Amino acid sequence: MITAKNLSKSFGNIRAVDNVNFFINKGEVVALLGPNGAGKSTLMRLLTGFLTPDCGETVICGHNVAEERVEAARKIGYVPENAPLYQEMTVFDFLSFTATLRGLSRTDFRNNLAEVVSRLELDRVLGQRTETLSKGFRRRTAVAAAMLHKPKVLILDEPTEGLDPNQKEEMRAFIKEYGARNLVLVSTHIMEEVDAVASRVILLNRGKLVRDTSPEELEKISPRGGIAEAFRQLTGGI
Repeated sequence: MITAKNLSKSFGNIRAVDNVNFFINKGEVVALLGPNGAGKSTLMRLLTGFLTPDCGETVICGHNVAEERVEAARKIGYVPENAPLYQEMTVFDFLSFTATLRGLSRTDFRNNLAEVVSRLELDRVLGQRTETLSKGFRRRTAVAAAMLHKPKVLILDEPTEGLDPNQKEEMRAFIKEYGARNLVLVSTHIMEEVDAVASRVILLNRGKLVRDTSPEELEKISPRGGIAEAFRQLTGGI
């Protein structure tokens, strides 16, 4: 459902993504790992069409992102790390506005809204302005907006950053459940998150793909230190 073929992107003299190749299928939750500056956010923006690659291509559910941008976008839900919300809007108004941009009918909006509100437990904040929400509810609102059109591919950049332990568990449970029927690619710095949600790990370092494996296989690199120590060894943080 996601094919990345020879993807590369530079900013000046910095090679942010360097000839990256992989394929991700339905039913997978993939953790995108890497140290700061590894190219994770740039790669996500390339996959979603927010950035144009210098070379290579992305195919989402059979649609080439460069050639069929609109068709590919209909299959994707994307939440960047600091997803902006319109502060003067209530949660309901923001979700309604998002549905309009997505071209959803009133019937589809009502039906889909009920589902995402239930899944992300947004019932009690629907009438609140987004500027008054806690960080956890702002994050859930951004995810809800990305899900309104029922995307087959959900791409989340640091989805549990800044959440309290209870909120993290709730978000992880949601990611795992959604990924079982669709595809979720999640960028994270949190090693316990890999154990909690991921069936597969794609590890970047300095723009290059250095491992594409399972969490169990990654852990075997350092049985005593686990995934965190394997991460350090593979990214030069020893």
